[in-house]
Amino acid sequence: MRSFNVLHHAVRAKQILAVLARHGFAEMLGQLDLPAGFWQRLLAPAAERLSTGEHIRLAAEELGPTFVKLGQLLSMRPDAVPHDVILELRKLQDDVQPLPFAVMRPVITAALGRELDAVFAEFTEEPAAAASLAQVYFARLLDGTPVAVKVQKPDLQAQMEIDFDLALWLAGLLHQRVTTLHAVDLPAVIEEARAGVMRELDFRIESRNQEFFNSQNPHPEFVFAPKVYGEFCSERVLVMERIDGTSVADAAALPMEQRRQLAAHGARSLVGQVFLAGFFHADPHAGNIFVTGDGRLCFLDWGLVGHLTRRLRHALADFWIAAVEQDTERVVQIAADLAPVDARPDLRAMEKEITVALREELNFAVGRQALGRAMLRLLFIFGQHGIPLSRDYALMAKAVISIEEVGRVLDPKFDFREPAEPVLRELYRERTNPRLVIRRTREMLRHALLGLQDLPFELRRLVRRLEHDSLAINLNHRGLEDHDEAVKIAANRITLGVIIGALIIGSSLIVTTGIEPHLFGYPALGIVGYLLSAVLGLYVVWDIIRHGRHK
Repeated sequence: MRSFNVLHHAVRAKQILAVLARHGFAEMLGQLDLPAGFWQRLLAPAAERLSTGEHIRLAAEELGPTFVKLGQLLSMRPDAVPHDVILELRKLQDDVQPLPFAVMRPVITAALGRELDAVFAEFTEEPAAAASLAQVYFARLLDGTPVAVKVQKPDLQAQMEIDFDLALWLAGLLHQRVTTLHAVDLPAVIEEARAGVMRELDFRIESRNQEFFNSQNPHPEFVFAPKVYGEFCSERVLVMERIDGTSVADAAALPMEQRRQLAAHGARSLVGQVFLAGFFHADPHAGNIFVTGDGRLCFLDWGLVGHLTRRLRHALADFWIAAVEQDTERVVQIAADLAPVDARPDLRAMEKEITVALREELNFAVGRQALGRAMLRLLFIFGQHGIPLSRDYALMAKAVISIEEVGRVLDPKFDFREPAEPVLRELYRERTNPRLVIRRTREMLRHALLGLQDLPFELRRLVRRLEHDSLAINLNHRGLEDHDEAVKIAANRITLGVIIGALIIGSSLIVTTGIEPHLFGYPALGIVGYLLSAVLGLYVVWDIIRHGRHK
């Protein structure tokens, strides 16, 4: 992290602390030992009786775009953030007052490298939508093609860099001073969120995501992403196909049968993206899905996507099936297989917590089918037990929650298992395909043979190092840090004791000689020796008392 001085941005720091104090975090901030005058004047009256998640959401909305995005990305960390807080963070509002077109126009012309009339036959200056990072305008290209132009707000990156620096400073203080937060590496969480936001600020990545989805989409007749006009796209401007239709939230007027089919198509597409393609839209909420005039679903806003390797896809499928079947032991086994090698989770305690979570969130007997919520709770349990699974699993859980909500808006009786079943069957066929099994077996044998070929060479290297006495074994004793410190303290005290004794004996010998000069009738050098030994002796006594009080 680059060097940072909070005093350079003291005004913004005070704003952040004031908002946090006003939303119920004054007691926690009071533990940070901030400079006098920097914190005390910010203390606020007691906040409303809201949940912790509600307070965090309201504070993020008041603090602006950086903290709105930070909250949205924290909602994708179920290993570090409780699921009830995550569900509240998902409500963060991204709708803001639009900036005037006079402010946005220079951004567009700079990104295009030419004036608007050189690219567009028409350009509507009133934004069709405004969010924390960008505004969207409708226009027509010179050939008459209707397009939507997404434009990033000016000076956004510089302000976000300042806010993230302050957030990291605050996270570092909280991590050091608030013991209840030690289990969560807050600075690392903020750094990860910062990297995610910076990626979203590059619209070229979003452009490539849309193009890739459309190129891999097996069912464009049901689901698609807007076409991108790459020749006009840049880091801060995205030009894409204009979608005419209605949002899912406004689709209540459609016939129930059509709504049921739309819900099934959307869910089947998302499950296929996750399990078959390993590339999926990470935020398919109702505002990001449109129903077009020809009855298709259009997924908008591809700035945030998830990526899963083949191994992660297969493990996730097993994990999903085990959760739906209430097979707690299998869920624990899969999590343990994916855990870091140095993890030491309490599997029995974890199994009890998972059993409760699955019964509360996936109780099909009483119609409880919150698969996404169940995944969030399981990921949080894993994280609390030292098993931080892939971030993309968290994105998947968030995506599932969103698509479940969309499905129930369209069809109140929506059941995620029905559209997921054919996709999981296809994944099973992929995993058990004889050709794939044979190919993996060949790869395994090839790697084994290559390893055997290298074995004689490695053995010769080992023998040669033994012959030349150059083989070194590093031993790292863990848990002895306190003993090492105690030994150093004891050695220092013994050394001081020897020095004090030598001073006393030497001073006594000098006093018996009666050499001049004299002080109070005694040799001055002897008196100085006695005084010095007394000072050192008092220091040793004080040091013993001080360390004894802290043990």
